[in-house]
Amino acid sequence: MASWSFVIENIKGFASGFGDNWLTYVLQLILLSILYYLIFKILKNNKATKFIGLIIFFILFSGVALAFSENIQSGFLFLVIAMVALIVFTMFHTEIKRSMLDAGVKKSKAEPVTITGVELIMDEIVRAVQNMSKNDIGALIVLSNDNLPEGIIESGTVINAKITSQMVEAVFYPKAPLHDGALVIEGNKLYAAGCFLPLAQDEKLPKEMGSRHRAALGVTMVASVTAIVVSEETGIISIVKNGAVKKKYADATDIKEALSDYYWSDLTAEAKI
Repeated sequence: MASWSFVIENIKGFASGFGDNWLTYVLQLILLSILYYLIFKILKNNKATKFIGLIIFFILFSGVALAFSENIQSGFLFLVIAMVALIVFTMFHTEIKRSMLDAGVKKSKAEPVTITGVELIMDEIVRAVQNMSKNDIGALIVLSNDNLPEGIIESGTVINAKITSQMVEAVFYPKAPLHDGALVIEGNKLYAAGCFLPLAQDEKLPKEMGSRHRAALGVTMVASVTAIVVSEETGIISIVKNGAVKKKYADATDIKEALSDYYWSDLTAEAKI
């Protein structure tokens, strides 16, 4: 391992060469500053501020590695590794972001439900969604495993009510105080209503996609949840998961399939942890 004296010699060598190449170094500093400013701004706008700290760590780590390197090539190797990590994040930011946020929350504490009970719950939800669709009543339902960021739950009202089609429809009744927000279901309970979700900021999204769809996309980007959306304008039902619309023009079969995945896959898997 390189000694501290070697590090000091590296710094002195850099300082002595700075006078001859100062313009190059200044231009590099300006370009890198602009680059990282734009990256940090994008992360902040997409509510991914946790990754700013991660990138700063890579920068500092690369700088320390460069200082301790016996040759400049090996030092730049660490810089290349940091840039590759940044590229990987850019390509798979949704999956990484969701995994990091999920790691910081407790998993489901929902009460166990019998097979018959789950079938009844799914029937109630399907009935409510179809009724709202027929009457062009907008709705946004999130199927959670207690893995949503605390801020989302705190933005709404905890109701902790039994799941019935009447209760679901009552929440989204246009004159109801909580109808504009999302309804969060956890296991066999309507856990919270009127919750505000992060909106997807992708400029490529169709202009006709309203705030409910953008909220559904946004929340499924930051947590492993499924969202069911009913359009207020058209009554069209959509199933959203993993930051994408998995099914548009969903019917009763599609809704029940999404609910089955939630109750028989997601909740069952969480219960085993």
